[in-house]
Amino acid sequence: MASAAASYDLRFEAGRLCLDLVATAEPVERLDSPRRLRAWLLGVGIVPPGTPLDAVDAAWLARFQAARDLLHRVVHAEIDSRAADPDLERVNALAATAPPAPVAVRGADGGLVRTVAGAPDCGALVGQIARDAVELLTDPAERDRLRRCEGETCSLVYLDTSRGRRRRWCSSEVCGNRERVARHRRRASGEQTGTRQALKR
Repeated sequence: MASAAASYDLRFEAGRLCLDLVATAEPVERLDSPRRLRAWLLGVGIVPPGTPLDAVDAAWLARFQAARDLLHRVVHAEIDSRAADPDLERVNALAATAPPAPVAVRGADGGLVRTVAGAPDCGALVGQIARDAVELLTDPAERDRLRRCEGETCSLVYLDTSRGRRRRWCSSEVCGNRERVARHRRRASGEQTGTRQALKR
């Protein structure tokens, strides 16, 4: 039960805004309702805490899922060195939409806090994510850090910012832990098999 709940949790560890959106479809669908999309928008930080998101509805959800599917194809195509020009044109078209303008206002304690000028617009937020993808894919140093998780049942893409560029999993706590548990079980199973064979002799 715990592992099923963990696989459904929203995760924000891919290293880029666009990759965090792509991650919401792996290994299970995480953006399955407007409520979950609102939680993702706040969790990923694309809008400041406290931003009213009452406008987020099924239409928003469909647009974010469509953008996610597009970015999934483009990012995986880049890792596999495959051409994806029609998809790139679609990403560029989305990125041309102006992102929401941040403004600084006084908070309750008198300090400055970030908010957005006006209610968030779906197209503007999708455009901001697409722009992040354009910046990622056109920066050779960042692009070279793209990795696909080595987890047995995971193909999530993340940005490897580890020292020595040796990160193997999207998450050490999730896929890394699964791999360590599986390795331990294989070793324990091998030892038990060896013991049984020795007893038969």
